[in-house]
Amino acid sequence: MTSDDGWALEALAEFERHLRADRGVSPHTLRAYMGDLNDLCRYADDVGVQGPSELDIGVLRGWLAQQHAKGRARATLARRTAAARAFTHHLYRRGLMAKDPGPLLGTPKQVRDLPAVLAQDEAGRLLDGTDPDGPLGLRDRAVLEVLYGTGVRVSELCGLDIDDLDMGRLTARVLGKGGRERTVPIGEPAVRAVQDWLRVGRPVLANDESGPALFLGARGGRLHPTSARRIVHNRIAEVGEVPDLSPHGLRHSAATHLLEGGADLRSVQEILGHASLQTTQLYTHVSAERLKQVHRQAHPRGSD
Repeated sequence: MTSDDGWALEALAEFERHLRADRGVSPHTLRAYMGDLNDLCRYADDVGVQGPSELDIGVLRGWLAQQHAKGRARATLARRTAAARAFTHHLYRRGLMAKDPGPLLGTPKQVRDLPAVLAQDEAGRLLDGTDPDGPLGLRDRAVLEVLYGTGVRVSELCGLDIDDLDMGRLTARVLGKGGRERTVPIGEPAVRAVQDWLRVGRPVLANDESGPALFLGARGGRLHPTSARRIVHNRIAEVGEVPDLSPHGLRHSAATHLLEGGADLRSVQEILGHASLQTTQLYTHVSAERLKQVHRQAHPRGSD
């Protein structure tokens, strides 16, 4: 942006403070929204917008049309629409716009791809039969067991403290998106793996930087999500003949296997920490697709 668009710099800085303090959005969402809105304000400056009151529906639609012409994905366009709506609503509430143009924006219909998931036997091969080598091996096994056994996000896993696990009740206290806390069940295999890590592995790596963190990096600090992703990819590579998934793929797998095992949708929603049941319903489609695949492969009349 140029030196003449001080209104935008000030508005963006104030909106970022609002997202941090009042809405408690995740760091990922914050970066995405602010990147989107910086792009919007650059476009607004290019078309001669002099202040918030001139950020009307025509400007917003022109910006989104430009994004579409650049080949942005539907999901990206939907997020940028949401960011623009949130921004103009905030400006309107602060009295900087006479009317909020955001509600006039249509949302691009998203075509959601079904997430890749492991079959139950593939999950078994990934988790079973490992012979942990040293403290990092014990940690890696515990990380995999907790990711799959609870369905937590990788950021939630790395944020766990030792006291967040109740070994007796087989539960974990998780701090999720928007600062929402929830309690999730954790199976006995995961508990055993964590106990082995805490008893034998963690004391070897722990130092003054460790604090209460449950999982530690090689240098003793709290495990970083990037390292957790590397753990998953490396283990999948060792097993072979298993789809290469991220930690989020283990979360998808856990949710799908819960539903396949008879769990109701509301319970899965609560375990995963989804704010909307619509998000959780995606996994019913995954299960249905898997059933159709089994039918095609196994039934005499399943395919031509």
